[in-house]
Amino acid sequence: MTKNSVLKGVFLVGLGATSYGMLATFVKLAYQENFTTAEVTSSQFILGIIGILIINAFQKFNKKEDVLKASNKNIFHLMLAGTSLGMTSVFYYLCVKYIDVSIAIVLLMQTVWMGVLAEMILDKKLPSSQKIISVVIVLIGTVLATNLMNNQTQIDWRGIMWGMLAAASFTTTMFTASRIATNISSAQRSLYMLLGGAIIVFGFSIATQNTPFNFDIFLKWGIVLSLFGTIIPPMLMNAGFPITGIGLGSIVSSLELPVSVMMAFFILHEDVILIQWIGILLIILAIVIMNIKFPRKV
Repeated sequence: MTKNSVLKGVFLVGLGATSYGMLATFVKLAYQENFTTAEVTSSQFILGIIGILIINAFQKFNKKEDVLKASNKNIFHLMLAGTSLGMTSVFYYLCVKYIDVSIAIVLLMQTVWMGVLAEMILDKKLPSSQKIISVVIVLIGTVLATNLMNNQTQIDWRGIMWGMLAAASFTTTMFTASRIATNISSAQRSLYMLLGGAIIVFGFSIATQNTPFNFDIFLKWGIVLSLFGTIIPPMLMNAGFPITGIGLGSIVSSLELPVSVMMAFFILHEDVILIQWIGILLIILAIVIMNIKFPRKV
């Protein structure tokens, strides 16, 4: 695999993670307008599926050669894998409901060590010292970037539980994005994974929505949430993770943390102190270290 292809994968995953990092702020704003978790997730997935269908149709008619179609086996595996995508959205949005965005993103960032651990188990090989160092730096940077040490407020245990579940399901999503049906287009893979995720989201909505559904969510927040939650990240990550692998991909996906902090600073007007910016720089440093190939000793 050439350096250019790896850099392309890093760029795609990083851009997808950046988009995903914006979600928590948008969800918080939707909650402030009294929209429910069921309304937020349902609008996101419905509009997301419509958007991916349009992209698939455009690719089909735009390309001169035939686009490789997914087999029934591919579709089943992708929809099954997509259930983790739906669970990530539900768990993460429930997490944001009970605790601050800064704490929620810390919990979601546990995908860093979960991803490296998953790669170690699946590939049956120990991670390199370079990868271990990068993970440690990312975790230290995560604590600093969210000002976790100076946060004196009591954290709701429900938020912690949902946050850890979101991290675990997101790690599963990253694994499936790098291993399943990589021979078909990312648009097709995203579509079938979204359809699988929609089963979880709609089931959750039916079970929890005990008030009339507020359809205003579609125009107010649904379009934004679908773009940055179900269209851009899956498309880019499905294209990038097969190139980077789950270990490197999980490190690069940590970019969503500084993006979340900056969104909180500019949109929610939260105070971001110097120690938090230092944490963001540490995370960027870890990503650089992860991608540098040091000369081997002869």
